[in-house]
Amino acid sequence: MLGLAAGLLAAAAVALLLDWYGPPGAPPAPGQRRHWAPQPAPGAAAGSLLWVVQVSDIHISKFRDPKRAPDFEKFCSETIDVIQPALVLATGDLTDAKTRDKLGSEQVEDEWKTYQSILKRSRVMEKTKWIDIKGNHDSFNIPRLDSVQNYYRKYSAWRKDGSFHYIHSTSFGNYSFICVDATLSPGPKRPYNFFGILNMNQMAELSWMATESLHSNHTIWFGHYPTSTIISPSPGIRTLMSSATAYLCGHLHTMGGLMPVLHSRHRGGTLELELGDWMDNRRYRILAFDHDLLSFADLNFEEWPVVLITNPKSFLYSSSTHEPLVKILYSTHIRILAFSPSVIISVKVFIDGVHLGNAHQVSGPLYVLKWSPQNYSEGFHHIDVTVQDSSGRIGTQGHLFGMEENLSLRFDFWPSVILLSDHYVLARVLFGLIVLIQIALLVAFRHLQKPVLKEKPGLLTLTSYSLHVFSKTNTFYYSILVLNLYTILGPWFVGELIDGQMGACFSFGVFVGGSFLQGSMTFVVGILQMMFFNLPLMAYLCWCLLLRCQGHSFRSHLRHVRRLVAVLVHLAMALLLAWQVYSCYFLQRTYGTLAFFLSPMRTWLVALTSALIYKTWTLKSSELRTYITEMKNCQSS
Repeated sequence: MLGLAAGLLAAAAVALLLDWYGPPGAPPAPGQRRHWAPQPAPGAAAGSLLWVVQVSDIHISKFRDPKRAPDFEKFCSETIDVIQPALVLATGDLTDAKTRDKLGSEQVEDEWKTYQSILKRSRVMEKTKWIDIKGNHDSFNIPRLDSVQNYYRKYSAWRKDGSFHYIHSTSFGNYSFICVDATLSPGPKRPYNFFGILNMNQMAELSWMATESLHSNHTIWFGHYPTSTIISPSPGIRTLMSSATAYLCGHLHTMGGLMPVLHSRHRGGTLELELGDWMDNRRYRILAFDHDLLSFADLNFEEWPVVLITNPKSFLYSSSTHEPLVKILYSTHIRILAFSPSVIISVKVFIDGVHLGNAHQVSGPLYVLKWSPQNYSEGFHHIDVTVQDSSGRIGTQGHLFGMEENLSLRFDFWPSVILLSDHYVLARVLFGLIVLIQIALLVAFRHLQKPVLKEKPGLLTLTSYSLHVFSKTNTFYYSILVLNLYTILGPWFVGELIDGQMGACFSFGVFVGGSFLQGSMTFVVGILQMMFFNLPLMAYLCWCLLLRCQGHSFRSHLRHVRRLVAVLVHLAMALLLAWQVYSCYFLQRTYGTLAFFLSPMRTWLVALTSALIYKTWTLKSSELRTYITEMKNCQSS
């Protein structure tokens, strides 16, 4: 019965998750629907077409990957020359800002000079509108925005801190680009600015920009942080950008290659499109508006030809709330953007595996092929385009399209979870639960009556018994209880969170430079501390006390207990303790020597752990006499 109930609860949870994190491309409610004119529709003419480029997480570094900067210069000179976008959005982490040993973080002026020299030598700012914004790395170790260490103000192209609204005007309408600057000020050293924060004033400013942008054909929001890593007051950043067609961001670096595609859709219809990093993956994006239909392609540097199908657009990324999808049905031509440093010699179009013909060039990168969309007005269809250039290189692109409003496609589950969850809320809840569970275990076993041991007690009984011994021994009970309470309430360390400025780090946030930065990454660090040290430490101490109750000393247990098990347990604890010691070294290298000494949750905890382990093996047998007697009686019966 319990298994059935658990199964039903699990099924309900999965159903709720799928409903929340897999919003389909369904039509909006009638009250939300905009009425779009079917004309002008995509045809053979070259007008009503705008394309921009996004690049993110460039991480110009003085110490790592010597090819990164030269490749980026080649991108600015050669790639941008070929694509000729109206606008380039560089969405943060322009520089790496890490020390040579990768442990510390600081603004390195040479990296900023390299970045600026690339922009100047490539003359990219003369070819296109270049808008570069800050990421968390560009804000490391900056006490205030007017600090001389804020090299962004000196060496970037945009040079202005804060959110802003840029309007790109064309002969066929205006396009709004709203920047969300959620970087921290003051900006602490890593890792405590992994999450962005927006305050009430910033939210009010962004709300005003959103209202102002309603007069534009389309609005694109862009920033460094995904919305899942932005802390914002009510009504929340996603609600503010609900009138936008898409939000472009970076920051997550394809999750170390685990998530090469991180795209999803907010419940209000706005696309959230995280772009893989330039740093290791050399990724960039082309995004186009063709007769106000949005299309994009995420691309790899130096892979040519580049292909982007703008009509018919991908159904997965379609939104009848924000786009005139009716224009696809009234269009007369399939439209393709094809780019290459060499001459394009063929653009072949296939629908559902049938070759429709070769598209011909209209102007610049635009290729078109006449079609009858009514032939594909029911169900899903697959379009593929193959482009070949004179150098023999071949590029392809394909996607599903459809014109019926009752069709539905879902984004992948895990990208949606990563982009649509509020991770700081999840981390806060999980951290609190882990701490409370451990405290509840201690208090419960402290007051519960210990079980009566019978012949050959099982693993569960022995585990319960060891927890009783642990919780009823004052030295261990109060040590671990205070440790867990301190993990929630006390400062973990005090040190230079910014060079020249003392600060204190708590689980619930960071105090530095007269400012309080709300907890976010601190909860993640707290979870790791609990899961990989505090809880294993308690389990290890329970195991050692159980061996003492069985009459063993440190030497004798190695002879009488299964040696492999004992060695593995001690080795695991030694590795965890070594990790804790390394974290002390990281603390010293990152936040200074004072932080090393004023760190109850790192340096002091290493000392406490050593003392507690020593105490388990040197505790007088008289203090464990009752438990030892019970264990002997059980073993002899």
